[in-house]
Amino acid sequence: MSNVYGKPVPPKKDRREMARESARQLREEQQKKEKRNRWLLRGGIGAGLIAAAVVVALIVVGSQGPATPGPLNMASDGVVLGGDGTNIVPVETVALAADEDPIATDPTTLGDTANIVVYADYLCPFCGQFETTNGEQIAGWVAAGTATLELHPISILDPVSAGSKYPTRAAAALACVANYEPENVLAMNAALFANQPAENTEGLTDDDLVSLATDSGVTDEKVATCITENTFASWVGDATQRALDGPIPNADIKQIKGTPTVLVNGVSYPGALDDPAAFEAFVTEQVTGE
Repeated sequence: MSNVYGKPVPPKKDRREMARESARQLREEQQKKEKRNRWLLRGGIGAGLIAAAVVVALIVVGSQGPATPGPLNMASDGVVLGGDGTNIVPVETVALAADEDPIATDPTTLGDTANIVVYADYLCPFCGQFETTNGEQIAGWVAAGTATLELHPISILDPVSAGSKYPTRAAAALACVANYEPENVLAMNAALFANQPAENTEGLTDDDLVSLATDSGVTDEKVATCITENTFASWVGDATQRALDGPIPNADIKQIKGTPTVLVNGVSYPGALDDPAAFEAFVTEQVTGE
């Protein structure tokens, strides 16, 4: 028997085998494609958005309205946390005036420690992965006084939050905690990732964010008002734009191109986000040179 093209048609059994083989190859190709897409989407930025990261940032920032003063204790656009051997202690700083340039953290004031800097978006799944994997051990290092942690909340994923601007609202909520009760910042940061919504959803409501702050130990009622009024939303947009434009101080990179961006003593971490041993080895290398 032959087909319309005059070529022999294989027996039925062989045709079934060929169909299964074709299906297997299609599955493999699809899996490869999905794997490539996951890599391109690292930090929540697809290939198209990577090419247009600054454009997206301009849209996000432009929608925030006029510049407003920043929060207390985030003069570098991030909040710095140190330790006294037992407890985590925030570094207190003045609030930035509207349109004022951030004041870069001077690493020489932080002592002979691992100075860890993290730029993260609270909707970014890879940021959540890094926090889940490394958050506890970083907190331990900071409390022990062997590391400092500088958290920079930014909002590059507003376009994939179903119109709710969740990344901006979440980052602004952290800024509210930093402004009024900075000692609870790390707990709030962990809570935001522990309750991280999926991309392309509206995420948590402002009331949900207030509840997370309360669960993180916040007692000042001004924090709730700050969150529900999105007091620092415009500042988040400005800080995000500054991170995307650069320069990033005390770093081997010029600007932020994706999240999470993790620096240790100014060196970008290139390793796996889900391997705590690899991150610990990298931190050790930056401190000891070994």
